[in-house]
Amino acid sequence: MAMSSDLQWRYWAVAALGFAAVLWVLGDVLLPFVTGAAIAYFLNPLVTKLTLAGLPRALSVTVLMLAMIGIVILAGLLVIPSVIAQAVQFTQTAPDLLERLQQFVTARFPNMQGVEEALQNSLVAMGETIRERGAALAQGVWRSVSGVVSVLIFMVITPVVAFYLLLDWPRVVKGADDLLPRQHAPVIRDLAGQIDRSIAGFVRGQVTVCLILAAYYATALGLVGLQFGLAIGVVAGLISFVPYIGAIIGGVLAIGVALWQFWGAPGSIGAVVVIFAIGQILEGNILVPRIVGNSVRLHPVWLLFAISAFGMLFGFTGMLIAVPLAASVGVLVRFGLSQYLASSLYQAPGPAQPLNEDDRL
Repeated sequence: MAMSSDLQWRYWAVAALGFAAVLWVLGDVLLPFVTGAAIAYFLNPLVTKLTLAGLPRALSVTVLMLAMIGIVILAGLLVIPSVIAQAVQFTQTAPDLLERLQQFVTARFPNMQGVEEALQNSLVAMGETIRERGAALAQGVWRSVSGVVSVLIFMVITPVVAFYLLLDWPRVVKGADDLLPRQHAPVIRDLAGQIDRSIAGFVRGQVTVCLILAAYYATALGLVGLQFGLAIGVVAGLISFVPYIGAIIGGVLAIGVALWQFWGAPGSIGAVVVIFAIGQILEGNILVPRIVGNSVRLHPVWLLFAISAFGMLFGFTGMLIAVPLAASVGVLVRFGLSQYLASSLYQAPGPAQPLNEDDRL
């Protein structure tokens, strides 16, 4: 006996509410498992390529996991401490930087004497806020990662989860396919394929773009000699996950520091501007079209809303699943719109047919 559509919608709604409830209650506990699943999803295409090349799947997974762990350890020893040190130093230097900016503005624009006091108060307050909140923000992010499980447990569980998921990925996919309701299995498989292409195209591609941009900005700003260039470059590259945000925030910070550090040397200031201009050209015309592709339809505003909303509701774990859920919702909305446009509710009624003699009263 076929289940009515109303009853099916109720089941799906209960499943969605149950998922949200589990995420709400166990968000911090699920963090290493969600992170491990994300790593497994990210590395699975490479494992598949190695398997097709003739390597056993277990050996392919082992090689990739060891390479990833080596990269993380290398970054933790060489890059991350320097970035954190520069970020902390920047939060301590921000009040002095903003005070010099206020002196520069009042010295070169004497007609602004009427607003000098308000400008000074605003800049001083902004600097103190950066100093006070900068370290608190970093500590808050760190506590969200290590609040329930310690850093050691997190670092152990995540690669173990990623390893076993990669090892059993074909069986996991087949098991999920076997559980699909037979009546809707073809449609669900088609939607799952679209969601996978959307997530893979955006997440895998955009992560690669972010890493390239972070390396480019950090290296270029370091060669120019910009103070805090490593931290600003890494931050600008990594938050390029949301289009335009990384370039705007990184550019404002870098140019502001350049004005403070290189005033009187317009060549150095211009070099910082050129670095971010080249970065935007690379991102918009080379990296994103070639790596991410033009078929991924994930609007920046929708992405920013999803990250903000899920981060506020479910913490750091919510931010991790925000992009996959945003991509999934986008595919489902497009599917719903296509169904609506093909339905009689949207289609104009056809011309009235004349009645036959037998149909007339």
